[in-house]
Amino acid sequence: MSQPGKHHAINYIEFSASDVVRARAFYSKVFSWTFEDYGPEYTSFSTAKAGIDGGFRQSKPGESSGSAAPLIVLYSADLKATEAAIVAAGGTIVVPTFEFPGGRRFHFADPAGNTLAVWSE
Repeated sequence: MSQPGKHHAINYIEFSASDVVRARAFYSKVFSWTFEDYGPEYTSFSTAKAGIDGGFRQSKPGESSGSAAPLIVLYSADLKATEAAIVAAGGTIVVPTFEFPGGRRFHFADPAGNTLAVWSE
């Protein structure tokens, strides 16, 4: 289902965590966020309690959760057109399009070096 009213809007925020279970327990206890698990290395939370949809991913070996910037995820009604516009404007694709439960996404770096992602169904 396309979300044309959300085209190019911030739609999701993704944090890294060295212990996804511990992060889920903390935010559930302190802020009453509810979660849906997608295996042992990913859990998501919803707008209903958090104000925006998002998730926690297992940090990579050697990556410190506290030093890894959250990943801002934008929505696109047309993933290929958005990717082409990013490249044409001087951005760089840093993670090619891949599939995940619920859709597809890619990551890009803007000319200032910020990394964001764009997803679509």
